[in-house]
Amino acid sequence: MTRKLRILHCFRSPVGGIFRHVRDLAEAQVAAGHAVGIVCDSTTGGEFEERLFAGMKDMLALGIWRTPMQRHIGPGDVVAAFRAYRIIKELQPDILHGHGAKGGVYARMFGSLLRVSRSRVARLYSPHGGSLHYDGATTTGKVFFGLERLMGRFTDHLLFVSDYERRTFRRKVGEPNMPNSLVYNGLRAGEFEPVAPAGDAAHFLYIGMMRDLKGPDLFIEALAQVAASLGRKVTAVMVGDGEDLPRYREQVNRLGLAEGVRFLPPMPARKAFAMARLIVVPSRAEAMPYIVLEALGADMPMIATAVGGIPEIFGQDSPALVLPVAAQLAERMGVALSNPSAYRALMPTRTDLKARFGADVMATEIEKAYFSALGGSTPTPQDDTKQPLVSRVS
Repeated sequence: MTRKLRILHCFRSPVGGIFRHVRDLAEAQVAAGHAVGIVCDSTTGGEFEERLFAGMKDMLALGIWRTPMQRHIGPGDVVAAFRAYRIIKELQPDILHGHGAKGGVYARMFGSLLRVSRSRVARLYSPHGGSLHYDGATTTGKVFFGLERLMGRFTDHLLFVSDYERRTFRRKVGEPNMPNSLVYNGLRAGEFEPVAPAGDAAHFLYIGMMRDLKGPDLFIEALAQVAASLGRKVTAVMVGDGEDLPRYREQVNRLGLAEGVRFLPPMPARKAFAMARLIVVPSRAEAMPYIVLEALGADMPMIATAVGGIPEIFGQDSPALVLPVAAQLAERMGVALSNPSAYRALMPTRTDLKARFGADVMATEIEKAYFSALGGSTPTPQDDTKQPLVSRVS
């Protein structure tokens, strides 16, 4: 019989791909009989994320613990770290799985402290891009990569979501000195069902965080170029939130696109897919974005930038891939509009996607990494029923 574990996922921002990844993992791990919990920031996210947390709370035996966490390193980190440590120490996990730069530091630092007082806790880290996006020639990059090298001493297993991420780690940080695995993000079975566009669907969809790293500004500029080259209005829906949203609204107005572009708050991806006929992913940097997998699983044609792990989904030479440059995006958007059926035929098949990017495959491989990191030790028996389900720590 498989041993049952107490698994705690630690990350900063409960939005975007990291949050999606943790939700999928938690669901699969609970189904496998493990006790699972979450520790993350309480100041990030909105109504959409609150609804997601509400839907999870009854299944997480170790609870959902939200406490303020700064995005950047600063004096407030000391207080925030102490709060997070108290939570983690109380829950006594067998597995501390950190996601992203801040979650990775917390999981490995606090896991190491816990080892002083108890027999074993496995410390795992999934970068999800995170600090790897920084330029190693900058002071910030040097600080983060130095921290990554230091934290490697306290890491039992490193999990990459794309081969690109693993190669980037080797180039910027160095050869990993701990066991490491490549495990692709995965979709649930129901996410491989097609989504049909609504009758009033727009031409294009952008869905994601409203920040320059994800390229909303490139998408808007490309829309203006497509409209100019075709000599007619093109329509788009932009779904998401973020501190840069007002700047993108201003850009739309400045370029005369306001009549054809709708901004909508975060919503389930499949609901957004029905609002347009083609999705554009204009990111400047990525690790292995869920939105690309979700859109292809829903049988939605796509234009995406050839960054991060995206070419590993499409294939390096796919004509659906462009550089993160507005002119290239616009050219490909025009091609897709001119012959939609021919463009759709360029997408990867869902049969291939299921075999490589299923949530069941992802969860199984990560569970193997957990047990490998534990090194055969026996988890400490706990009474999971005594843990509160949800808490917000101030």
